[in-house]
Amino acid sequence: MTFRVDDDHLVHDALGIIEQRQGAANSGVIEHVYRPRGSAVEVLECQDDEILMAGPAGTGKSRACLEKLAFAALKYPGMKGLIVRKVAASLGASALKTWREDVISELLENGTVYYYGGSQEEPPQYRFNNGSTVVIGGLDKPSKIMSTEYDMIFFQEATEGTITDWEHLTTRLRNGVLPYQQLIADCNPDIPTHWLKIRCDEGTTHMINCRHEDNPRLFDLNPDGTFTVTAYGATYMRKLDALTGVRLLRLRYGQWVAAEGMIFDAFRSDLHVIDEMPKGWESWPRYWSIDFGFTNPFVCQMWAEDPDSRLYLYREIYYTKRTVDRHATTILNAVAPEDEDGVRKWIEPKPRTIICDHDAESRARFSQLIGIGTSPADKRVKIGLETTQNRFETAGDGKPRIFFLRSALVEEDPDLVDARKPTRTVEEIPGYVWTPGVDGKPLKEEPVKVNDHGCDGMRYECMDRDPGSRPRIRSFRL
Repeated sequence: MTFRVDDDHLVHDALGIIEQRQGAANSGVIEHVYRPRGSAVEVLECQDDEILMAGPAGTGKSRACLEKLAFAALKYPGMKGLIVRKVAASLGASALKTWREDVISELLENGTVYYYGGSQEEPPQYRFNNGSTVVIGGLDKPSKIMSTEYDMIFFQEATEGTITDWEHLTTRLRNGVLPYQQLIADCNPDIPTHWLKIRCDEGTTHMINCRHEDNPRLFDLNPDGTFTVTAYGATYMRKLDALTGVRLLRLRYGQWVAAEGMIFDAFRSDLHVIDEMPKGWESWPRYWSIDFGFTNPFVCQMWAEDPDSRLYLYREIYYTKRTVDRHATTILNAVAPEDEDGVRKWIEPKPRTIICDHDAESRARFSQLIGIGTSPADKRVKIGLETTQNRFETAGDGKPRIFFLRSALVEEDPDLVDARKPTRTVEEIPGYVWTPGVDGKPLKEEPVKVNDHGCDGMRYECMDRDPGSRPRIRSFRL
C-alpha cells in the first residue's frame, strides 16, 4: 500500500493525499484522489487537541474531517477512531454517506476495510486489515461507544450537542496509538453565544473558518490564485443565495448570528431540545396539531402533555408534495400499525383533540382516514404568539413548558434538505421573525410568512392547550 504526497495539490507531507491503495490480496492498484485546499489543508495539518471546522453549508467540512480519519487509520495500525453525531439515526444520510461513497469506497472494494454490524458487546464499526477500527454511533445511545478509548473522534454537527457531550468525548481520547489524540468537529454557525463558539473564542478549541472556495466541487482554482465557479457550484450557490434571514447569514455567509426580531427569543436548543422523553410519558394524554400543505410542507405534530401541563413534541411529519391520503397512511403506520391480519391497532393513546388549519376539504378527508374528528384552529396571530412564547419562558421550577424530542421527525424530506429549508419545526424557530417596519426594526405585530408551517402548528396547539388566553372553541366532527 503506497502513499504519496502530491505537492500540486497543496497537501502537507505529514498527512498527504492517498493516491494509491492496494489491497492485502494484491488485487491491483486502486486510485483514491482527494484535493484539499484552504481550510481542508489546515485541518489535515493541525494536531491541536480540539478542532472545530465552522462555516457555511457546502464547504467540504465533513469530507476533510473524514479523509483525515481514514488516513490516520491507514497510517497507524491499531488506531481507533469514532464517527459520532448527537442522534445516531442522523449519521446514515450525512457523515456515513460521505464516508462510504467518497472516502473509503476503494478500500471497501478491495477488502482493505470491511463493515462489522456490531453485537451486544461491540458497537457497529469499520475494521481495517491493519488492525485499525472506526466506530460509529450516536450520543443518544452512548453506552457502547463511550466504553471504548479512541485516538481520534469526529463529531459531526457539533452544535447539536451539549458541552457535557463534548467533555465526555474528550475523556475517551486516550488510546495512545496516534502521536496526538484529537477531537475534530464540524458545524454550521449558530447563535454567537453558543457554548461551542465561546469555547473557541476562549482558545480552548481551535476554530478553522471554512469558505465555499475551499470546495473543489464548487470552485476551480485558477493559476493566478483566483476562483471560477463550476457548473454544479453555480446551481448550488443559487440555492444558498435564495435563503432568507438568519439561514442566509449562517448557511450562505457563515456568520454566527441570532436573528434580529426573533419571535421566540427565549428558545435555546440546549434547554428545549431533549434527547429522550421523561419516564412514564407513555401514559400521558396526546394532542395533535396539523397545518395542511402540498407545495409547502404538510405538518402534523404529535404532542404529549405531562402532569404539570408541559408539552412535548415527540413525533412529527413535515413533508412536501404528498397527498393527505399518503400522510394519513404514514401517521397510522406510526400510531396504529397493522397486525399480521392487516388490522390496525393503536399502540399509544389516541389524541384527545386534533387541531387543524381551516382547509375544510383536507380536514374532512383526514378525519375520515384517521377515524377521529378534528377541530378548527384558533388562528389569531398576536395572542397566539404571546401564548406560545410564554411556554418557552422558564417557569418557577426552572423548566420551560414546551420541549422538542430531537428524534421526533418521522422522515426527512430530501427536497427540503436540497433546498436548504427547514425540515422540522425546531429548525424554523431560529429564523421565525417579526415583520420589519419602514425603519427596519421589528414591528412585533405580524411574523414574516416564510418557513413558518411548523410554528403555525405549534401556535395552534398552544392556543388550544391554554384556554385561559382566549375563548374556548368547541370541537366537532366532520
